[in-house]
Amino acid sequence: MLNNIKIYFVFFILQFLALNIAAQLCSGSFGDPLVKMTFGSGANPGAPLAAATTNYQYVSNDCPNDGFYTVRNATNSCFGNNWFTLNADHTGGGNGYFMLVNASILPSAFYIDTVRGLCGNSTYEFAAWIMNVSILQPSGCGGNPIQPNITFSIEKLDGTVLQTSNTNNIATTTNAIWNQFGLVFTTPAGVSDIVLRMTNNASGGCGNDLALDDITFRPCGPQLTPSITGTTSLNTTVCEGVAQNVQLNCLVSAGFNNATYQWQESFNGSVFTDIIGENSITMVKNFLSTAPIGIYKYRLSVAEAGNLATPQCRISSAPITITVNKKPTVFANSNSPICAKSSIVLTGSGAVTYQWLGPNGFNSSLNPININNAKLIDAGTYFVTGKDAFGCDNTANTMVIINAAPTATTLFTDTTICLGNSILLSASGGGAYAWLPSNTLTDATIANPKATPTDSTNYMVVVTNAQNCNDTAFTKVRVVNKPIVNAGVDKIIVANKNVQLNGSITGLIDNFIWTPNENITNVNILNPTVNPSFEKKYTLTATAKNGCGIAFDEVNVKIYEGIFIPNIFTPNGDSKNDTWNIPALEAYPLHELIVYNRYGQIVFERRQSFKPWDGKYNGLPQPNGSYVYAIDLKNGDPILKGTLIIVR
Repeated sequence: MLNNIKIYFVFFILQFLALNIAAQLCSGSFGDPLVKMTFGSGANPGAPLAAATTNYQYVSNDCPNDGFYTVRNATNSCFGNNWFTLNADHTGGGNGYFMLVNASILPSAFYIDTVRGLCGNSTYEFAAWIMNVSILQPSGCGGNPIQPNITFSIEKLDGTVLQTSNTNNIATTTNAIWNQFGLVFTTPAGVSDIVLRMTNNASGGCGNDLALDDITFRPCGPQLTPSITGTTSLNTTVCEGVAQNVQLNCLVSAGFNNATYQWQESFNGSVFTDIIGENSITMVKNFLSTAPIGIYKYRLSVAEAGNLATPQCRISSAPITITVNKKPTVFANSNSPICAKSSIVLTGSGAVTYQWLGPNGFNSSLNPININNAKLIDAGTYFVTGKDAFGCDNTANTMVIINAAPTATTLFTDTTICLGNSILLSASGGGAYAWLPSNTLTDATIANPKATPTDSTNYMVVVTNAQNCNDTAFTKVRVVNKPIVNAGVDKIIVANKNVQLNGSITGLIDNFIWTPNENITNVNILNPTVNPSFEKKYTLTATAKNGCGIAFDEVNVKIYEGIFIPNIFTPNGDSKNDTWNIPALEAYPLHELIVYNRYGQIVFERRQSFKPWDGKYNGLPQPNGSYVYAIDLKNGDPILKGTLIIVR
């Protein structure tokens, strides 16, 4: 466990040192790569390198031994899986090759190359991607494999060293990791060719194995910061058919003794080419209305005076992208032709936002849009301007035709007939008619059908003209039948008392009346109060509207002279005086009656009932003797009390 901790501690320190080495890469802006050594691509194995490129010997298998190398697009299970199995090169695909090196026993140069065509007195970045292919694991090399340690040397052809850099130990890891290393160097005046030398300083043995890929040389210079006036983005849009000027800028930090500038353009991914006459840090690009649709990229290339004409000497800014967007294809549609008084429906499509203009100053940004209750003056051409997400617009239009609508009228809107009679309906205003409901009409498609409804009916007529526009009118026919009269239930009162009648009438009537006009408060209301001095019948009579019949009903008012309470009865089953009954209590429907025996026990009671007492309690005949009764009429009068005798 302690050995593992030591291994991972050493790995952390070496990773830290590797990051510091990586920091020696160019921190400013680059030019296009002058050299990019990718080792090519294809099926395994790759071809051996030129003789002057390495002092190591080439093998074609996956796993070279000490002092050998190979060129592969993948490796598999080398040295008992103590090397990483690599499925791709640094870029991760396309069968790209990489150089796989097993270091020689003694430190030596494993890669040498001559780079030609540089510019004198110019700064370049050299960079390469390297992986330590030994796996960090206790079973490999006793948990302590030798780690590659690479020195990069940039030399003149005569061997004079211009710049060197060292990776320090490239740490062993548990996962396959590519790291980029490199250095920045400046060529002396008049020097255009240099030698790149990579030397592995570590001794061969268990470990010290590496993969190499993507060696590049690029011009390196000050930081170039491009911008577009009016926006913080490096992307903007111009709309097809719209002339527009876009100002491009580039801030150039210190670093060149005498900087010169050249703006370049690329269209739809083409190679950047110089724009004649654009040689300052600011350029105004004029897009004509005829500018082709596509993606335009612009960058500023910068070099020392005298070197600008040589691409190898330039650095370039990040590109500014200006897209000339195609106008949206905008469509305008309507539900034309329509009829007056209906709704105009306008619909635009093909854009994100819409602006409508039309007759009579019509203006709206809604879409779709309804113009309700359209008038003839609303007819005409409606224009819509649609904008896409980039603000590019286009215009379309649609013609709206509005046909005049008929004016439907009926001869009458409300009338009354007697049940069983007919009436002639009448409508006008158009050329075609449709009546609803149609089941009680002689012909629902003519202007004047005969109607024979059995109940009150609201007839609707739809009138249509030659342009298929329509209007609607209504006629209500009320049907009167003989009314239904109910004088109410018969009444019972005690002499000199009042009672209210409860009449009701269903149906259409002209008038009603109670007869006779005696001892009644009002003969022209449905609920009058009566107090006849003797039993009497009252008649409620109603006359239907339009003389459609008369109906009547009677109610009888029965009168008791007083409340007679018998004081004896004989419940012996001889059908004579077998029950105790007080008929006059019918005049007091809310009354309560209670009978007590001599012990104060209730033996009979009733509430809002007219059931007589048969002299029994719980089904058993009660003994002869005296009983006490109490009657509450529930009308505010005093409670009636007395004695009752049962005799058998």
